[in-house]
Amino acid sequence: MRRRAAATISGWPGHRPTPLRPLARIADELGIAAVLYKDESVRSELSSFKSLGGAYAVQCLLRERFEEATGDPVTLEDVARVRHPDLAAGITVTAATDGNHGRSVAWGAHRFGCGCVIHMHERVSIGRQTAVEAFGATVRRVPGNYDDSVRAAARDADLNGWLVVSDTSWPGYEDVPRSVMAGYTVMSSEAMDQWPFDASPTHVFLQGGCGGMAAAVCVDLWSRSRTTSPRFVVVEPDSAACLHDSAVAGVLQAIDITTETVMAGLSCGEVSLIAWPVIDAAVDDFLTIGDESIGPLMRRLARESSIVAGESAVAGLAGLMAAAADPDLARRLGLSPSSRVLLFGTEGATDPEVYRRLVD
Repeated sequence: MRRRAAATISGWPGHRPTPLRPLARIADELGIAAVLYKDESVRSELSSFKSLGGAYAVQCLLRERFEEATGDPVTLEDVARVRHPDLAAGITVTAATDGNHGRSVAWGAHRFGCGCVIHMHERVSIGRQTAVEAFGATVRRVPGNYDDSVRAAARDADLNGWLVVSDTSWPGYEDVPRSVMAGYTVMSSEAMDQWPFDASPTHVFLQGGCGGMAAAVCVDLWSRSRTTSPRFVVVEPDSAACLHDSAVAGVLQAIDITTETVMAGLSCGEVSLIAWPVIDAAVDDFLTIGDESIGPLMRRLARESSIVAGESAVAGLAGLMAAAADPDLARRLGLSPSSRVLLFGTEGATDPEVYRRLVD
Protein backbone atom coordinates (compact mmCIF):
# COMPACT_ATOMS: atom_id res chain seq x y z
CA MET A 1 0.00 0.00 0.00
CA ARG A 2 2.82 2.42 0.81
CA ARG A 3 4.47 2.02 -2.61
CA ARG A 4 1.18 2.43 -4.45
CA ALA A 5 0.38 5.55 -2.43
CA ALA A 6 3.78 7.04 -3.17
CA ALA A 7 3.50 6.30 -6.88
CA THR A 8 -0.01 7.75 -7.09
CA ILE A 9 0.58 10.88 -5.04
CA SER A 10 3.84 11.67 -6.84
CA GLY A 11 1.76 11.87 -10.03
CA TRP A 12 -0.64 14.50 -8.70
CA PRO A 13 -0.30 17.85 -10.50
CA GLY A 14 2.04 20.17 -8.63
CA HIS A 15 3.22 17.54 -6.15
CA ARG A 16 6.74 18.02 -4.83
CA PRO A 17 8.56 16.88 -1.69
CA THR A 18 8.55 19.26 1.25
CA PRO A 19 11.89 20.35 2.75
CA LEU A 20 13.67 18.84 5.74
CA ARG A 21 15.00 21.84 7.60
CA PRO A 22 17.86 21.82 10.14
CA LEU A 23 17.18 23.64 13.42
CA ALA A 24 20.85 24.14 14.26
CA ARG A 25 20.38 26.87 16.86
CA ILE A 26 17.86 24.78 18.78
CA ALA A 27 20.11 21.71 18.60
CA ASP A 28 23.01 23.72 20.02
CA GLU A 29 20.79 25.11 22.76
CA LEU A 30 19.61 21.63 23.74
CA GLY A 31 23.12 20.17 23.61
CA ILE A 32 22.33 17.51 21.01
CA ALA A 33 23.89 16.76 17.63
CA ALA A 34 21.01 17.65 15.31
CA VAL A 35 17.34 18.55 15.09
CA LEU A 36 15.70 18.15 11.66
CA TYR A 37 12.20 19.48 10.99
CA LYS A 38 10.08 18.14 8.11
CA ASP A 39 8.25 21.30 7.01
CA GLU A 40 4.74 20.42 5.82
CA SER A 41 3.66 24.05 5.68
CA VAL A 42 4.42 24.00 1.94
CA ARG A 43 2.60 20.72 1.21
CA SER A 44 0.36 21.66 -1.71
CA GLU A 45 -2.20 24.42 -1.34
CA LEU A 46 -3.47 22.82 1.89
CA SER A 47 -0.28 23.51 3.88
CA SER A 48 -0.60 20.22 5.76
CA PHE A 49 0.55 16.60 5.62
CA LYS A 50 -3.14 15.69 5.82
CA SER A 51 -3.43 16.46 2.12
CA LEU A 52 -1.56 13.18 1.53
CA GLY A 53 -4.09 11.01 3.36
CA GLY A 54 -7.69 12.12 2.94
CA ALA A 55 -7.53 12.93 -0.76
CA TYR A 56 -5.68 9.69 -1.54
CA ALA A 57 -8.30 7.70 0.39
CA VAL A 58 -11.07 9.38 -1.62
CA GLN A 59 -9.28 8.38 -4.83
CA CYS A 60 -8.97 4.75 -3.67
CA LEU A 61 -12.58 4.58 -2.52
CA LEU A 62 -13.92 5.97 -5.80
CA ARG A 63 -11.86 3.45 -7.76
CA GLU A 64 -13.49 0.62 -5.81
CA ARG A 65 -16.99 2.00 -6.34
CA PHE A 66 -16.42 2.57 -10.05
CA GLU A 67 -15.26 -1.03 -10.49
CA GLU A 68 -18.35 -2.28 -8.65
CA ALA A 69 -20.62 -0.16 -10.85
CA THR A 70 -19.01 -0.97 -14.21
CA GLY A 71 -17.79 -4.51 -13.63
CA ASP A 72 -14.56 -3.47 -15.40
CA PRO A 73 -11.08 -2.73 -14.05
CA VAL A 74 -10.60 0.90 -13.02
CA THR A 75 -7.25 2.46 -12.18
CA LEU A 76 -6.40 5.25 -9.78
CA GLU A 77 -5.31 7.20 -12.86
CA ASP A 78 -8.84 6.80 -14.25
CA VAL A 79 -10.18 8.43 -11.08
CA ALA A 80 -7.63 11.23 -11.22
CA ARG A 81 -8.59 11.99 -14.82
CA VAL A 82 -12.32 11.89 -13.97
CA ARG A 83 -13.04 9.27 -16.62
CA HIS A 84 -16.33 8.32 -14.96
CA PRO A 85 -17.87 11.73 -14.25
CA ASP A 86 -21.48 10.52 -14.04
CA LEU A 87 -20.59 7.84 -11.51
CA ALA A 88 -18.53 10.30 -9.47
CA ALA A 89 -21.33 12.86 -9.42
CA GLY A 90 -23.64 10.30 -7.82
CA ILE A 91 -21.29 9.66 -4.89
CA THR A 92 -20.92 11.72 -1.72
CA VAL A 93 -18.05 11.30 0.72
CA THR A 94 -18.16 12.50 4.29
CA ALA A 95 -15.71 12.94 7.15
CA ALA A 96 -15.29 14.44 10.58
CA THR A 97 -12.53 16.94 11.14
CA ASP A 98 -10.88 19.53 13.34
CA GLY A 99 -9.83 21.17 10.07
CA ASN A 100 -7.04 19.62 8.02
CA HIS A 101 -8.35 16.11 7.33
CA GLY A 102 -11.73 17.44 6.23
CA ARG A 103 -10.04 19.97 3.99
CA SER A 104 -8.05 17.14 2.35
CA VAL A 105 -11.21 15.07 1.81
CA ALA A 106 -13.00 18.10 0.36
CA TRP A 107 -10.01 18.84 -1.88
CA GLY A 108 -9.99 15.24 -3.14
CA ALA A 109 -13.75 15.23 -3.72
CA HIS A 110 -13.49 18.49 -5.66
CA ARG A 111 -10.64 17.16 -7.83
CA PHE A 112 -12.23 13.79 -8.53
CA GLY A 113 -15.78 15.05 -9.13
CA CYS A 114 -17.85 13.71 -6.22
CA GLY A 115 -19.96 15.38 -3.54
CA CYS A 116 -18.67 16.06 -0.03
CA VAL A 117 -20.17 16.75 3.40
CA ILE A 118 -17.81 17.54 6.29
CA HIS A 119 -18.78 17.36 9.96
CA MET A 120 -17.13 19.83 12.35
CA HIS A 121 -17.72 20.10 16.07
CA GLU A 122 -18.85 23.39 17.52
CA ARG A 123 -15.39 24.54 18.67
CA VAL A 124 -13.66 24.36 15.28
CA SER A 125 -12.77 27.84 14.04
CA ILE A 126 -14.77 29.62 11.37
CA GLY A 127 -11.57 29.99 9.35
CA ARG A 128 -11.23 26.23 9.06
CA GLN A 129 -14.86 25.90 8.05
CA THR A 130 -14.38 28.48 5.32
CA ALA A 131 -11.27 26.66 4.06
CA VAL A 132 -13.27 23.45 3.64
CA GLU A 133 -16.20 25.21 1.97
CA ALA A 134 -13.79 26.75 -0.56
CA PHE A 135 -13.63 23.32 -2.22
CA GLY A 136 -17.40 23.09 -2.59
CA ALA A 137 -18.05 20.91 0.46
CA THR A 138 -21.06 21.31 2.73
CA VAL A 139 -20.17 21.71 6.41
CA ARG A 140 -22.42 20.40 9.16
CA ARG A 141 -21.76 21.65 12.68
CA VAL A 142 -22.02 19.10 15.50
CA PRO A 143 -22.47 19.78 19.24
CA GLY A 144 -19.64 18.47 21.42
CA ASN A 145 -16.08 17.53 20.49
CA TYR A 146 -14.20 15.83 17.66
CA ASP A 147 -15.28 12.33 18.64
CA ASP A 148 -18.92 13.46 18.59
CA SER A 149 -18.40 14.67 15.02
CA VAL A 150 -16.90 11.28 14.07
CA ARG A 151 -20.05 9.55 15.29
CA ALA A 152 -22.28 12.09 13.54
CA ALA A 153 -20.50 11.55 10.23
CA ALA A 154 -20.90 7.77 10.49
CA ARG A 155 -24.58 8.14 11.40
CA ASP A 156 -25.35 10.54 8.54
CA ALA A 157 -23.48 8.31 6.11
CA ASP A 158 -25.70 5.37 7.07
CA LEU A 159 -28.85 7.46 6.67
CA ASN A 160 -27.89 8.93 3.29
CA GLY A 161 -25.78 6.25 1.63
CA TRP A 162 -22.61 8.35 1.79
CA LEU A 163 -19.07 6.99 2.01
CA VAL A 164 -17.11 7.74 5.19
CA VAL A 165 -13.49 8.80 4.68
CA SER A 166 -12.10 8.81 8.21
CA ASP A 167 -8.54 9.03 9.46
CA THR A 168 -9.50 7.04 12.54
CA SER A 169 -10.90 3.50 12.66
CA TRP A 170 -13.33 1.44 14.71
CA PRO A 171 -14.56 -2.18 14.63
CA GLY A 172 -15.62 -3.04 11.09
CA TYR A 173 -14.16 0.13 9.58
CA GLU A 174 -10.47 -0.28 8.78
CA ASP A 175 -9.74 -0.27 5.04
CA VAL A 176 -10.19 3.45 4.38
CA PRO A 177 -8.06 4.55 7.38
CA ARG A 178 -5.34 2.22 6.07
CA SER A 179 -5.39 4.14 2.79
CA VAL A 180 -5.17 7.41 4.72
CA MET A 181 -2.16 6.13 6.66
CA ALA A 182 -0.52 4.87 3.47
CA GLY A 183 -0.72 8.41 2.15
CA TYR A 184 0.98 9.73 5.28
CA THR A 185 4.02 7.53 4.67
CA VAL A 186 4.91 9.71 1.69
CA MET A 187 5.94 12.34 4.25
CA SER A 188 8.16 10.04 6.30
CA SER A 189 9.69 8.42 3.20
CA GLU A 190 10.63 11.83 1.89
CA ALA A 191 12.19 12.71 5.23
CA MET A 192 14.38 9.63 5.21
CA ASP A 193 15.39 10.18 1.59
CA GLN A 194 16.44 13.71 2.59
CA TRP A 195 18.18 12.66 5.83
CA PRO A 196 21.66 14.25 5.64
CA PHE A 197 23.60 11.87 7.90
CA ASP A 198 24.97 8.39 7.32
CA ALA A 199 23.52 7.31 10.66
CA SER A 200 19.74 7.16 11.11
CA PRO A 201 17.77 9.35 13.53
CA THR A 202 18.22 8.33 17.14
CA HIS A 203 14.85 9.82 18.12
CA VAL A 204 11.60 10.64 16.34
CA PHE A 205 9.13 12.86 18.20
CA LEU A 206 5.60 12.39 16.86
CA GLN A 207 2.30 14.19 17.42
CA GLY A 208 -0.44 12.04 18.91
CA GLY A 209 -4.03 12.74 17.83
CA CYS A 210 -5.91 9.52 17.11
CA GLY A 211 -2.60 7.80 16.34
CA GLY A 212 -2.85 7.43 12.55
CA MET A 213 0.12 9.62 11.66
CA ALA A 214 2.32 8.23 14.42
CA ALA A 215 1.57 4.64 13.42
CA ALA A 216 2.18 5.36 9.73
CA VAL A 217 5.60 6.88 10.44
CA CYS A 218 6.55 4.04 12.79
CA VAL A 219 5.67 1.40 10.19
CA ASP A 220 7.54 3.23 7.45
CA LEU A 221 10.72 3.73 9.46
CA TRP A 222 10.55 0.20 10.87
CA SER A 223 10.38 -1.20 7.36
CA ARG A 224 13.67 0.45 6.48
CA SER A 225 15.74 -1.22 9.19
CA ARG A 226 14.33 -3.02 12.17
CA THR A 227 17.82 -3.41 13.64
CA THR A 228 18.45 0.35 13.91
CA SER A 229 14.97 1.61 14.69
CA PRO A 230 14.94 5.07 16.31
CA ARG A 231 13.37 5.78 19.66
CA PHE A 232 9.79 6.87 19.01
CA VAL A 233 8.31 9.45 21.38
CA VAL A 234 4.64 10.45 21.10
CA VAL A 235 3.66 13.93 22.29
CA GLU A 236 0.04 14.86 23.12
CA PRO A 237 -1.85 17.77 24.69
CA ASP A 238 -2.62 17.30 28.39
CA SER A 239 -6.33 17.54 27.64
CA ALA A 240 -6.36 14.93 24.85
CA ALA A 241 -3.82 12.30 25.86
CA CYS A 242 -5.71 9.18 24.76
CA LEU A 243 -2.55 7.41 23.56
CA HIS A 244 -0.65 8.17 26.77
CA ASP A 245 -3.53 7.03 28.95
CA SER A 246 -3.98 3.86 26.89
CA ALA A 247 -0.29 3.04 27.23
CA VAL A 248 -0.41 3.57 31.00
CA ALA A 249 -3.55 1.45 31.38
CA GLY A 250 -2.42 -1.26 28.97
CA VAL A 251 -5.80 -1.14 27.22
CA LEU A 252 -7.49 1.43 25.01
CA GLN A 253 -8.78 4.43 26.90
CA ALA A 254 -11.25 7.04 25.64
CA ILE A 255 -11.21 10.62 26.90
CA ASP A 256 -14.21 12.93 26.98
CA ILE A 257 -12.59 16.20 25.93
CA THR A 258 -14.13 19.09 27.79
CA THR A 259 -11.32 21.65 27.43
CA GLU A 260 -9.99 22.24 23.93
CA THR A 261 -6.26 22.60 23.41
CA VAL A 262 -4.91 25.24 21.03
CA MET A 263 -3.36 22.28 19.16
CA ALA A 264 -6.68 21.72 17.40
CA GLY A 265 -5.50 18.93 15.13
CA LEU A 266 -4.47 16.84 18.14
CA SER A 267 -7.73 17.17 20.06
CA CYS A 268 -8.81 13.51 19.76
CA GLY A 269 -10.25 11.53 22.64
CA GLU A 270 -10.41 8.08 21.03
CA VAL A 271 -7.57 6.00 19.61
CA SER A 272 -7.70 4.64 16.07
CA LEU A 273 -8.22 0.89 16.30
CA ILE A 274 -5.75 -0.02 13.54
CA ALA A 275 -3.12 2.45 14.76
CA TRP A 276 -2.99 1.18 18.32
CA PRO A 277 -1.24 -2.20 17.80
CA VAL A 278 1.56 -0.43 15.93
CA ILE A 279 1.88 2.31 18.53
CA ASP A 280 1.76 -0.17 21.39
CA ALA A 281 4.61 -2.15 19.83
CA ALA A 282 6.74 0.67 18.41
CA VAL A 283 6.49 3.71 20.66
CA ASP A 284 8.97 3.86 23.52
CA ASP A 285 7.74 6.94 25.37
CA PHE A 286 4.64 9.09 25.73
CA LEU A 287 4.79 12.75 26.78
CA THR A 288 2.00 15.21 27.49
CA ILE A 289 2.36 18.97 27.22
CA GLY A 290 0.36 22.09 27.99
CA ASP A 291 -0.47 24.90 25.61
CA GLU A 292 1.82 27.52 27.13
CA SER A 293 4.86 26.85 24.91
CA ILE A 294 3.01 26.56 21.60
CA GLY A 295 2.66 30.23 20.60
CA PRO A 296 6.25 31.12 21.61
CA LEU A 297 7.64 28.20 19.59
CA MET A 298 5.59 29.15 16.54
CA ARG A 299 6.95 32.69 16.85
CA ARG A 300 10.52 31.45 17.33
CA LEU A 301 10.44 29.27 14.20
CA ALA A 302 9.04 32.17 12.19
CA ARG A 303 11.74 34.59 13.36
CA GLU A 304 14.79 32.31 13.45
CA SER A 305 14.12 29.98 10.53
CA SER A 306 11.35 31.62 8.45
CA ILE A 307 9.18 28.56 9.08
CA VAL A 308 5.42 29.01 9.20
CA ALA A 309 4.47 26.40 11.79
CA GLY A 310 0.85 25.86 12.76
CA GLU A 311 -0.19 25.12 16.32
CA SER A 312 -0.18 21.33 15.92
CA ALA A 313 3.10 21.40 14.01
CA VAL A 314 5.24 22.38 17.01
CA ALA A 315 3.98 19.73 19.46
CA GLY A 316 6.92 17.41 18.81
CA LEU A 317 9.39 20.26 19.19
CA ALA A 318 7.68 21.37 22.41
CA GLY A 319 7.99 17.86 23.81
CA LEU A 320 11.66 17.65 22.82
CA MET A 321 12.54 20.99 24.39
CA ALA A 322 10.68 20.25 27.60
CA ALA A 323 12.39 16.86 27.88
CA ALA A 324 15.85 18.26 27.17
CA ALA A 325 15.34 20.92 29.85
CA ASP A 326 14.72 18.22 32.49
CA PRO A 327 17.98 16.30 33.12
CA ASP A 328 16.22 13.28 34.58
CA LEU A 329 13.69 13.08 31.75
CA ALA A 330 16.41 13.65 29.14
CA ARG A 331 18.38 10.76 30.62
CA ARG A 332 15.33 8.49 30.65
CA LEU A 333 14.65 9.31 26.97
CA GLY A 334 18.27 8.68 26.04
CA LEU A 335 18.90 12.23 24.85
CA SER A 336 22.62 12.96 24.67
CA PRO A 337 25.16 15.08 22.76
CA SER A 338 25.09 12.47 19.97
CA SER A 339 21.30 12.46 19.54
CA ARG A 340 19.89 13.13 16.07
CA VAL A 341 16.19 14.06 16.31
CA LEU A 342 13.59 13.99 13.54
CA LEU A 343 10.47 16.15 13.91
CA PHE A 344 7.41 16.48 11.71
CA GLY A 345 6.06 20.00 11.33
CA THR A 346 2.67 18.75 10.25
CA GLU A 347 0.99 22.01 9.21
CA GLY A 348 1.47 25.63 8.36
CA ALA A 349 -0.97 28.48 9.00
CA THR A 350 -4.05 26.43 8.15
CA ASP A 351 -6.14 29.05 9.91
CA PRO A 352 -4.32 32.36 9.32
CA GLU A 353 -6.29 34.21 11.99
CA VAL A 354 -5.45 31.63 14.67
CA TYR A 355 -1.83 31.63 13.51
CA ARG A 356 -1.53 35.42 13.78
CA ARG A 357 -3.14 35.44 17.21
CA LEU A 358 -0.78 32.82 18.59
CA VAL A 359 2.36 34.24 17.00
CA ASP A 360 1.62 37.89 17.77
